[in-house]
Amino acid sequence: MKSVLRWALLLGLALLFLQLYFVARIAAMAVVDPQSTAFQRSEAWRIATEKGELRWRQQWVDYDRISPHLKRAVIASEDDGFATHDGIDWEALEKAWQKNAKAEQRAERKNEARITQGRPSTRIRPPKVVGGSTITQQLAKNLFLSGERTLVRKGQEFVLTLLLEQLLDKERILEIYLNSVEWGEGVFGAEAAAQHYFSKPASKLSAFEAARLAVMLPRPRFFEKIPNSAYLSGRASIIVGRMGGAELP
Repeated sequence: MKSVLRWALLLGLALLFLQLYFVARIAAMAVVDPQSTAFQRSEAWRIATEKGELRWRQQWVDYDRISPHLKRAVIASEDDGFATHDGIDWEALEKAWQKNAKAEQRAERKNEARITQGRPSTRIRPPKVVGGSTITQQLAKNLFLSGERTLVRKGQEFVLTLLLEQLLDKERILEIYLNSVEWGEGVFGAEAAAQHYFSKPASKLSAFEAARLAVMLPRPRFFEKIPNSAYLSGRASIIVGRMGGAELP
């Protein structure tokens, strides 16, 4: 029993020190620009392993050197309540969980039907449901966490999200996000994306160019291969129409 208590105490202390480490890292980001994120490092390693080359395009630019069009487009596309919520959009999260539950139920019914018909060899997996994560949550995940999908990782993401909101202001959170988010294979941040797709600095992006970049964010490596697709153009036009109502921090 004492051994169990000792291990529980050690685990509790380890978790406490881990959270204190995160607090220190995030507090430092109020004045020091992060050089890389956990996601960027994992992507650089993946590309180097698969293709034998280091592919990493990124150039930090200050908040006022990023086009207001891009800020509004990303907020309109990814998180329209960014300026007012506490880091977690509980309503959007609940809707995403409901969609996920329905998708799992549909997949399970199809699997049961396949078994009844004598075709149980390949199970149908429920589709990945995207949605519910705010800009702050996405930043918390990219900065510190792996891509695994577990309740423990999700719980840590919530803690990091709240720490980001408490220790940094909204403008700084958006600045770090726009400078570190992925916009293609090895392409990170607004400046690299603007140069890669439009051969211009991030400060000069037009409303439609900004909207196209914003629409790419959920699947940047996929859309990088089809930058002139009808879907991107159509969706970008919708985002342009919503940008006027996007509140900047």
